[in-house]
Amino acid sequence: MSNTMNAPLTGNDILAQLGEVVAQRRDQGDPDKSYVAKLFAKGLDQILKKVGEEATEVVIAAKDGDPQKLVYEVADLWFHSIVALAALDVRPEQVLAELARREGLSGLEEFAARSAPASRPDQGIEGVPSTR
Repeated sequence: MSNTMNAPLTGNDILAQLGEVVAQRRDQGDPDKSYVAKLFAKGLDQILKKVGEEATEVVIAAKDGDPQKLVYEVADLWFHSIVALAALDVRPEQVLAELARREGLSGLEEFAARSAPASRPDQGIEGVPSTR
């Protein structure tokens, strides 16, 4: 993987490029020649099943304490997560933008803001259901 200026790709570039390839295979891939196209042909449930399987493998690799195996399994999880994102027309850049938005926030503050009743569209002031 390289770009036209021969500069090294950043993590963001790699994720964006992978997202483009996955979307292309989703739209134009041959299930007989492309693993990604084959997953899309099987449908969202199969894609999500693979994400779950890979997440379990990440947990097992971490519990085994093997850093190289963990890296390998996380790469599989990220890949299958990008396939799941593409199934719902979400780009990796959107996830990166959300992570950037959270930068500098305490995880507890971010979770509280996300969980606050008033932040939900179906709730009014102080968590009282809206009559709209």
